[in-house]
Amino acid sequence: MVRLTRIYTKGGDKGRTSLGGGKRVPKHALRVEAYGTVDEANAAIGLARLKASKAADAMLARIQNDLFDLGADLCRPGTEGLRVAEAQVVRLEREIDEMNERLRPLDSFVLPGGTPVAAALHLARTVARRAERAITRLAEKEEVSAVAIRYANRLSDHLFVLARAENDVGARDVLWVPGQNR
Repeated sequence: MVRLTRIYTKGGDKGRTSLGGGKRVPKHALRVEAYGTVDEANAAIGLARLKASKAADAMLARIQNDLFDLGADLCRPGTEGLRVAEAQVVRLEREIDEMNERLRPLDSFVLPGGTPVAAALHLARTVARRAERAITRLAEKEEVSAVAIRYANRLSDHLFVLARAENDVGARDVLWVPGQNR
C-alpha cells in the first residue's frame, strides 16, 4: 500500500517527474500524459458518481479502482507485474451487454445530455477516449500492455451505454438531427 506523509516534494519544480521505477522524465513525456489523462478520466467519473443511481455508482466505483490500477501500470515501463487483467475487460463487456439489452437500438447518434448524470458520463467518456489516444500514442513508442489498451477502449463504450441507461433507459437521450440548423 501507499503511505503519503508529505504531499509536495519540490521534485517536479524543474519540469521533471519520477516514474514508478524512479526514472526521471519530463512532465510532458508520453507516459506521463497517458497516466495523467487516465487520472483525469477517473476524476470525471467521480463527478458522475454524485448523481448516479445505486447500480451505476457501484459499477463506477469498480471502474475508478481499475483506473488506479491502469495508471499504476502505465507509470512503470514494461509489462511485468501488471495490475489490469483481462478479467476486468471481460467484466466491462458483460456489464455493457447487460445494460444494452434494456436499451432500444439507436437510429441516430446521441448528443451528450438528457439528465445531469448522463451528461457527466458523456464527459467522462470523452476524457476516457482521450486517455485511450494517449495510451495508444505511447504504445507506438514504448511497450504497453495490450490489456491496458483493450480496457481503455472498452471503458468509453461502457460509459456511453451507462449514460444511455442513466438517461431513463434511453428515453431521455438527446438525438442528433443532421442539418437541423441550416
